[in-house]
Amino acid sequence: MSKKSFQFTIEPWSVVHENKEYHTPIFNLLQRKMQLEAIDEKDEGDFYVLEAPDWVNVIPITPNKEIVLVEQYRYGIEQPTLEIPGGMVDPGEQPLQSIKRELSEETGYNSSNWSSLGKVSSNPAIMTNYTHLYLAEGCKLVRSEKTTGDKHERINVHLLPMDKFLNYVADGTIHHSIMVAAIARFLLRDGRREM
Repeated sequence: MSKKSFQFTIEPWSVVHENKEYHTPIFNLLQRKMQLEAIDEKDEGDFYVLEAPDWVNVIPITPNKEIVLVEQYRYGIEQPTLEIPGGMVDPGEQPLQSIKRELSEETGYNSSNWSSLGKVSSNPAIMTNYTHLYLAEGCKLVRSEKTTGDKHERINVHLLPMDKFLNYVADGTIHHSIMVAAIARFLLRDGRREM
């Protein structure tokens, strides 16, 4: 099956004008005046989007077939979450470089066996970025201290057997949508069509 197996038929909108409304260290809020020029219709409107750098995440698997997970507090939902490691693509980095750095910083684990699980739109309704998904097999602990570089990021590392990990996905314990997307890609790649 080719990457473009679906034929899109909806008319595209084009940007007439763009203005940066607000800047933060992790995203810009943009106002875009956009225009639709369809055969039988012309429309124009203002839309707000978040311009953010690309993100990365990884499903890290140890030689004992355990998944390396991070537990951290998420300020948006004001609750702790259990997730696969991930982060932002820093300026000047390629996605694979970024996720190798993130895995090491967040968990102390490294791998020499990496493969891509593709990329997904982080939230195409309001965000400009993509999340690059990876699988790292044969992960080994190379240092016990974490070096996240973010003074507000506190992380506990957990190792879970694959069955328990997938049960946590199924029961909603692991609920971060981009993490679930990576797991779906992993299961489809691995030939698992049902849980």
